[in-house]
Amino acid sequence: MLHSRTEEPEPVSSCRWRTATSGCFERRRGNTTMDPLVAAVDQGTSSTRFLVFNARTAELISHHQVEINQSFPKEGWVEEDPKEIMQSVYECMERTCEKLGQLNIDLSNIKAVGVTNQRETTLVWDKETGEPLYNAIVWLDLRTQSTVERLINKAPGRNKNHLKHKTGLPISTYFSAVKLRWLLDNVEEVQQAVLSQRAMFGTVDSWIIWCLTGGRNGGVHCTDVSNASRTMLFNIHTMDWDPELCRYFDIPMEILPKVRTSSEIYGWMKSSSLAGVPISGCLGDQSAALVGQMCFKDGQAKNTYGTGCFLLRNTGTKPVMSDHGLLTTVAYKMGKDQPPCYALEGSVAIAGAVVRWLKDNMGIVQSTSEIEKLAAAAGSSYGCYFVPAFSGLYAPYWEPSARGIICGLTQFTNRNHLAFAALEAVCFQTREILDAMKQDSGIPLKQLQVDGGMTSNRLLMQLQADILCIPVVCPTMSETTALGAAMAAGAAEGVEVWSLSPDNIPNVTSETYHPQINTDESEFRFARWKKAVQKAMNWETTEPCCNTNDP
Repeated sequence: MLHSRTEEPEPVSSCRWRTATSGCFERRRGNTTMDPLVAAVDQGTSSTRFLVFNARTAELISHHQVEINQSFPKEGWVEEDPKEIMQSVYECMERTCEKLGQLNIDLSNIKAVGVTNQRETTLVWDKETGEPLYNAIVWLDLRTQSTVERLINKAPGRNKNHLKHKTGLPISTYFSAVKLRWLLDNVEEVQQAVLSQRAMFGTVDSWIIWCLTGGRNGGVHCTDVSNASRTMLFNIHTMDWDPELCRYFDIPMEILPKVRTSSEIYGWMKSSSLAGVPISGCLGDQSAALVGQMCFKDGQAKNTYGTGCFLLRNTGTKPVMSDHGLLTTVAYKMGKDQPPCYALEGSVAIAGAVVRWLKDNMGIVQSTSEIEKLAAAAGSSYGCYFVPAFSGLYAPYWEPSARGIICGLTQFTNRNHLAFAALEAVCFQTREILDAMKQDSGIPLKQLQVDGGMTSNRLLMQLQADILCIPVVCPTMSETTALGAAMAAGAAEGVEVWSLSPDNIPNVTSETYHPQINTDESEFRFARWKKAVQKAMNWETTEPCCNTNDP
């Protein structure tokens, strides 16, 4: 996730989350009766964070953040170094522990650790050496487009939803199975490790938990249901790996992690300042944000603005299949004796990533925070529309051949208008998801709960309210993803320091943005956006181009 905030700890005196009974958690020097604390590793696409929360009040006590490097070895390829990911996890943990020491907070008050992570990103490592066998292939990566086209072409009726009845997902470059298939086909070290039964596959959560619980010396190889449901190898009805799906993608089942619930003790921390602390919560980042936003009831929804943009709506204990381009996913399963809860999801590939592109690739802004100033100076895009389909288009189109375009340019257009158009693009994509959810459920949302790094951009939040024509509600403490992982960890059997009972859920302080433009103007702008999206379609193909040599 993309964050422009500083990494200094929140001052403990500034309580941002309250409960009706206990009010603010107050630090007292030398306090020996401190409330229990729960920590969370939040490993996102753009950064890693380690955060510590008060289990009674949900207040953020301290945290540290480290940015992650992405590499782009070829066009459309996106990779990260698994060893750098783990190094960033350890650095964030140690630095946060140092900050807690400066606050005179004893580490023994940390009763559990949760893990939340960028989903779908795919890793394979050697269980004997502990070494990654290739870089992590990031969820945004497009190298598998030809594989996806081949799979769709061989599906009955060339239907990209051929496996949806089991997985809830369309066949797409987005999900882990096709990335793992590429690794098995193209990386000799992976092929050899599979043959010699040394290979382990996992999404980022599996890699982190395996390393933190000992790695090659007894590390626990597991994942949770929310992450497993994003692989295309997991049956969301039986709640386990599906042999038929594994045969379809030709994936050896012995390399897969054991599927566990989202809230149970998986193992214990080894060789760090928190050695002996149980790791007892695991949720994919968007599921974690749903939990952190307290969306436990059927119909409640949230939208997270990170590298991408992800709108999830809780559908309760029964999976709901979408007819309008949304995904059906496992939201969470809070313990062995609890039923799984499902969600409808609208996934947008490029949200905060468009700001990073304007900064790193184009040099239009010098910092991610500068885009708000530029866009505010313009006040409008003046007819400029930006479709950031850098990785194709995700929901509701699922069109990998789409590519980014900027249209409606005139001699009047400058970088301020482009900045405004980039922010509007995030809002328009969210509007498309919301419209699809309304079509699927028949029930419009009355307001949208939001979180993630981009919510610090007040102009973006106001634009979102204007384009949706409904209020946008933003919690004062935006770290709801990490909070959700901490809640799952603290509520686990054997830990039980965090109550998920409705009576004990904290009252959240938040800011509400109300629509400030009329509906006609909003609809006109949205219609122009839809026209721009059509211009971006069918741009790229893996089929060989025609011969363009002159006769």
